[in-house]
Amino acid sequence: MEEALILIGGSQGSGIETSSLILSSALVRAGYGVLSNREYYSNIVGRHSYIHLRASSSQLPRSLTYPVDLVAALDAESVFFHFDDVRRGGFLVYDRDLSKTKLRGIISMEPESRARVEGKLKAIGAGEELGSLALALEGLGVRSIGLSYGSIISSFAEKLGIARAEAQRFRSSIVVGAAAGLLGLRQEALDYAIDRRFGRRPALSKANKLLTALVAEEVKSLVGSPLRLDEPSIGEEELLLVSGNDAVGMGKIVGGLRYQAYYPITPATDESVLHETYEALRVEGESLGSIVVLQTEDEIAAVNSAIGAALAGARASTSTSGPGFSLMVEGLGWAGMNETPLVITYYQRGGPSTGLPTRGSQSDLLFSLFASHGEFPRAVISSGDHLEAFYDAIWAFNIAEKYQVPVIHLLDKFLANMVTSMPLPDWSKIRIERGSTLFEANGSVKRFDKSSVVSPRPVIGSGAVIWYTGDEHNEWGHITEDPVNRLEMYEKRYRKLQLMDAEIPEEERAIYYSQGDEDFLLVGWGSTKGPALDALRELREEGLAGAFLQLKVFEPFPARLVSKVISSFKPDRVIAVEANIGAQAAKVVAMHTGHVIRKHALKWTGRPIYTMELVQAVKRLLAGSEREVMSYGK
Repeated sequence: MEEALILIGGSQGSGIETSSLILSSALVRAGYGVLSNREYYSNIVGRHSYIHLRASSSQLPRSLTYPVDLVAALDAESVFFHFDDVRRGGFLVYDRDLSKTKLRGIISMEPESRARVEGKLKAIGAGEELGSLALALEGLGVRSIGLSYGSIISSFAEKLGIARAEAQRFRSSIVVGAAAGLLGLRQEALDYAIDRRFGRRPALSKANKLLTALVAEEVKSLVGSPLRLDEPSIGEEELLLVSGNDAVGMGKIVGGLRYQAYYPITPATDESVLHETYEALRVEGESLGSIVVLQTEDEIAAVNSAIGAALAGARASTSTSGPGFSLMVEGLGWAGMNETPLVITYYQRGGPSTGLPTRGSQSDLLFSLFASHGEFPRAVISSGDHLEAFYDAIWAFNIAEKYQVPVIHLLDKFLANMVTSMPLPDWSKIRIERGSTLFEANGSVKRFDKSSVVSPRPVIGSGAVIWYTGDEHNEWGHITEDPVNRLEMYEKRYRKLQLMDAEIPEEERAIYYSQGDEDFLLVGWGSTKGPALDALRELREEGLAGAFLQLKVFEPFPARLVSKVISSFKPDRVIAVEANIGAQAAKVVAMHTGHVIRKHALKWTGRPIYTMELVQAVKRLLAGSEREVMSYGK
């Protein structure tokens, strides 16, 4: 097989995330490309969670799709949730000890979900019991592999010489072993991954290796390795297995981060946790300095302390999500008034209010563009994949300091929590630009000198005497409400947008993917990049040739390039692809270019856009539909 799609399900807190990381790490160790997404409820323990993983022998996966080749379930609820996600000829691994479990007995399932599952069971003639469902799936061409998890645990406990109750702690490794057996994954790769996860606890490594090997052998004895992947031919010598949070966190460190403030919020927190891991930077024993990571009492304190660190000359940032950014908005305005190089990394999730705390969205674009009262320049950039997120984290600091503006780096939960095999960054592409930052100065300084759009910026502690205030001020920073000064200072700040627009190449702000023969155009941003490019590849195989325009920077907006690309297609052949209900990026395009994108492929369930549903949506839109709502994974 060239690729395999796997879904691992279990209750929150049952260890499926660790299982997924071990399986992903083993696949990458064996030379395969991997992309996996974690979907989970906003509670600590108990509710249904699952991992959706794609492994490829020939390329680095960019998107996820259905149906899958394997569903491996730790509990009955996962089988009921995902039995119809398996393709004909695919496999279901489940605990046959739970065969008598009835759908109505699963109290953690939401009433809406239960009602939908009941309808699906009736449609295929399955009863309410798990065993009845497994039998019905056999009739539909899905091979059910019922393993006795209890017997496996008992045998494992006996071999390891531990109590059965203690052996239950390792239960999640059963699905890892089952997947490894079906994939024909080398035990060496699996052992490597387990050591990477538990290397400092040899006893845990030993136990997990034993259990995964036991299950893999049992599965292979039953069905062989029917999902065995082809020998890898990706060509990358080295790959990093990283989440989006990791990619941004590493990019910031490489870009010179020295201060990160945060208040814990999903899905942003993991980035700051990575920074806490590497607060003391050392390479081959040599100290490269340190990062101050401060968990504050709230998001207001986080943004304000980051502003203070930036004023002192540190590359400073904060990371948050929608509710946190709402609290930061007044601080954002202060940074705008005082021309402060602040970076806010903004991971979008489902809103409004608390909304869907652990699900994804692209619904905060307009908010990020217009947040805070008054008018002031800012940069708003978005990343389409993990490698872009790494580079963009550095770019955000460069823009912030070069033009002395706050920068909002937009990502979303999909990128934040997806784990992928990422190529090593090209270090020749990395540069650090600190603009007119001054670390040595003397006496009173015109911090906001009107003779230049970007004034020299002595940092606090440089020896300069500087005034900062939230009020309108003159060149020295002193408060004044003089109308002529207001006119000049307001224009001085706003001219930075013109300067950024003139100096930042439009080809870096919008990326056009074209082979030159297309007759329709997809326009998207952020995490829609992967599904859009993969959907276009599949559509081309069916004789439908399309291009993709990725919007990367929304302020300053690359209006000329975007207008040129869109105007080269007929209006009814331009489609906006977004994970929101209002087609927000399409509105920004109309605002800046006058081009109204009337066809929309949208999704707002909180789950990612999947390739197969985007392919179908584009087909319907090309056939005459005006608006397609994607809902797979609902």
